[in-house]
Amino acid sequence: MFLTKKHLSRRTVLRGVGASIGLPLLSAMVPAATAIAQTAAAPTLRAGFFYIPHGAVMDNTKHGKEMDRWNPIAGSGPDLQLNMIMKPLEPYKSYLSSFGNLLNASSKGSVHTLNPATWLSGVRPPEGAAGASMAKTLDQVLVDHIGQSTSLPSLQVASETTIQSAACSSAGCYYSSTLSFANESSPLPMEHNPRKLYLQLFGEGDSAAERSAINRQEANLLDMVAASTRDLQKTLGAGDKQILESYLDTVREIERRVEKASQRDLSSIDVPGAPIGELDSFDEQVRLMFDLIAISYQADLTRVISYMMVSEGTNRTYNHIGVPDAFHPVSHHADDKGRLEKVARIQTWHMERFKDFLDKMAAIQHGDGTLLDNAMFMYGSNMSNSDRHDNYPVPNLLIGGACGKLKRGGQHVILPERTPLANLHLTVLHKAGIEVDSFADSTGIITEV
Repeated sequence: MFLTKKHLSRRTVLRGVGASIGLPLLSAMVPAATAIAQTAAAPTLRAGFFYIPHGAVMDNTKHGKEMDRWNPIAGSGPDLQLNMIMKPLEPYKSYLSSFGNLLNASSKGSVHTLNPATWLSGVRPPEGAAGASMAKTLDQVLVDHIGQSTSLPSLQVASETTIQSAACSSAGCYYSSTLSFANESSPLPMEHNPRKLYLQLFGEGDSAAERSAINRQEANLLDMVAASTRDLQKTLGAGDKQILESYLDTVREIERRVEKASQRDLSSIDVPGAPIGELDSFDEQVRLMFDLIAISYQADLTRVISYMMVSEGTNRTYNHIGVPDAFHPVSHHADDKGRLEKVARIQTWHMERFKDFLDKMAAIQHGDGTLLDNAMFMYGSNMSNSDRHDNYPVPNLLIGGACGKLKRGGQHVILPERTPLANLHLTVLHKAGIEVDSFADSTGIITEV
C-alpha cells in the first residue's frame, strides 16, 4: 500500500515514488541499507518483442516466389542472401535466425482483433467472455525471471494509439490494443506518448539538473519523516509500535528507491532532454521511441520491452517514403503487384528503423561484449497474407546473442509445416534460462537456434 499515515502525506509519497525515480510501483520490501549496485559485474539479458501488423509480403500470394520480399533468397552464414525487407539487417545477419512454416492457430479467423495479444500468448480467448480473458504473455513470463531487479520490470510501448476501430470487435479492444498481459485478465496498456515514457524512465524534470534537484528534495523530506517517526516510536506501546513498524517498512522502501536513483550512474549515458509529447512526424516518432528503448536498456532501467511499432488496423500513411497510401487499405492488395510493392516498401522502412536501433545496441559496451551480444529480440507479425487475413506462415525472426545462448552464423530455418509459433516462444524461454516444458500449444523447442 502507498503511505497514508499522517506523518507523510499521500501527495508527498506519490511524488517521491514518481518524481524521484520515475516509478509508479513498489517492489518487495528490503532494508534501506541494502546495497543497490551489486549486479553490475555480469552481463544481463535484455529481451525485446517488436510487432508489426498486416503480415509481410512473402511467398504467400498468387505470384509465389516472384513477389517474395521477406524470406532470405539463399545461403547461410556469411553467404546468407537477404531479401528486400530483411536487407537492412545485413550488418547483423550473423546474429539472425528467421523461420519458415510458423503457425499461430490462436489467431485464426480473427481478422485483426486477436492478432496483437495472441502473438506473445498463443492462447485464444473463449467466445463470449465478459471481459479480457487471455493468458500471461511471453514478455511477462520473462519479467518474473529477469525483470524484478530493475526500476521498471517491463515497458509496453507503441508508436501511435493502439485503439483502432478496424481492430476492435464485440469483445472490445482488449486484444488488439496491447501485446502484453500480466495474467489472463490484466491487459497492460501501451504508452505511445514519448514524453510520458520519458518521465516514466527518468522521473519528473525536463533536464538532468531539474531531476537532480527533485531527487535531493525528496531524499531530504524522507530522511526527515523517518527521523520523526523513529522519535515517535519511543513513546508508543507495543501494539502501536507494530503498526508504526509496518509504516516504517514502507518508508524504508521509498528510501531504498531514492538511494537507488541517486546511486544510478548515468554519467556515461547521453540522456536527452524531455520531449514535448507526440511528434507530428511519424518517422521522428518511431526514431524517438527506439532511442528511448535503447537508453532504457543501456541504463538498465528495464530489461524487458514490448513495442507495437504500428497499430493493428492502422490507417497510417507513409508519405515520407513515397507511399501516400494508408497502411491498412493498401495491405488489402488483392495480389496486385503495384500494391504489393508499396506494402513491401512500408515493411522495409519498419525494418530500417529496427536496424537503426540495432546500431545503437551494437555500439554500447556491456560486459565483454555489446548490448546486442547480450540481447534477444523477436521481431515479427501475427498475420501472413494481409489481404486474406490468414495466419500461416507468420513472418518472425530472432536476432541477438542472448549472452552467448543463441547460435551465431545467420540462418533461415525451414521448420516442419505448421510448426506452432509457441515453439519459438518456448525456445526464447529456454535461451533465457527458464526450463519450462511447454508454452501455449508448443510441441518442443527449435533446436537450430
